[in-house]
Amino acid sequence: MLLRIEDTDAARSTEASIDAIVRGLRWLGIDWDEGPVRQTDRVERYLEVAAQLYADGHAYYCDCPPGAKDCGCRDAGLAPAPGLALRFRTPGGGETVVRDVVRGDVRFAHETIEDFVIVRSDGSPSFYLPNAVDDFDQGITHVLRGEDLLPSTPRALLVRRAMGGSEADDPLYAHLPLIVDERRRKLSKRYHAVDVEEFRALGYLAEAMRNYLALLGWSPGDDVEIAPIEHMVAQFALEDVQPSPAFFDIQKLDHVNATYIRSLPVADFVRESLPWLETDTPWPPERFDLHQFERLAPFVQERVRKLSEAPALVDFLYCDEPIVDTAAWDKVMSAPEAAAVVDDALAEYESCPSWTAPALHEVTAAIGARHGLKLGKAQAPIRVAVMGRSVGLPLFESLEVLGRGEALARLRRARGQMGAA
Repeated sequence: MLLRIEDTDAARSTEASIDAIVRGLRWLGIDWDEGPVRQTDRVERYLEVAAQLYADGHAYYCDCPPGAKDCGCRDAGLAPAPGLALRFRTPGGGETVVRDVVRGDVRFAHETIEDFVIVRSDGSPSFYLPNAVDDFDQGITHVLRGEDLLPSTPRALLVRRAMGGSEADDPLYAHLPLIVDERRRKLSKRYHAVDVEEFRALGYLAEAMRNYLALLGWSPGDDVEIAPIEHMVAQFALEDVQPSPAFFDIQKLDHVNATYIRSLPVADFVRESLPWLETDTPWPPERFDLHQFERLAPFVQERVRKLSEAPALVDFLYCDEPIVDTAAWDKVMSAPEAAAVVDDALAEYESCPSWTAPALHEVTAAIGARHGLKLGKAQAPIRVAVMGRSVGLPLFESLEVLGRGEALARLRRARGQMGAA
């Protein structure tokens, strides 16, 4: 694999964007054998080829403005001069055939291909020339890219022929299906997260992201979709890639990611979660207690689909007061028995001889039985009072880690807000 940075378009190629490409590939575990090679370091080579194409009659100079359709310069015989573009002279008849593994042989009649610019009027090479020259010089055997680039491929092949390349030496192409959303729109920055680093920041594991990306437009023959990359490589064949657009299903990605998260050793899950627990949290950074999180980590690991969801499950531990879900409060705390349950919890929890999850479970079950409530109903007002929400981590393990003093303080505050029984 050769990593080539196609950076001749200065407006689109910044150091930041190039660094993002390298970081994204490194994060996904995709390594390369050669490179990175930057096209901006090879401009002299492209202009050398352009000059030879002109000398051999395969190109001509043009003074038409950019985007002009009816160019009359083909036979004008303009001499090289500053401010002129150089156009490739497309053959008048015949066709160019693109050998494509995914789409079969794709034929392009030359009469449908306009004379295209290979050197812009400012002297910079355009997209077609550097790619054709690099593929030729670097001995590229396989080119895998999006189907939206298929119309540009015959142009690259025409340049290659003019350079002396034979059809037998053409790269094998595989124009891969476009990736679309649920509305069949091509993924774009306007509507979607499309940068690998955006998914990393959202809390997806590299292994899960790589696994899911492999399934876009392709499926393994054994139907095992969540598997190590070595298994995917053994199953993969370009001929099995589907030509139709691939649906980027965020729910399926979440499922794949959740499966990988569950499979991590707990210590690895803790390590992977730390970036989201130590920065940009609703609690002051100094309040974070790693030991507390480690005690609850197995329960967090069972519930999150993305690492970025971990803080919301443990914020009750580190915030001065729980972040209250008002809808849950209004529903749970308005129940007829809620105030009495909180009163009993205050009394029983204060005198409970052992502040452990099993002991708290037993005490709370007894409180529920006293009021004719099943355990789930009995613990609801306690959970909302202490944790601020009606769903989340197991209540009794959370109480154990939070500590008796803080749990009782929160129950008292909540009881005061509830008013008289």
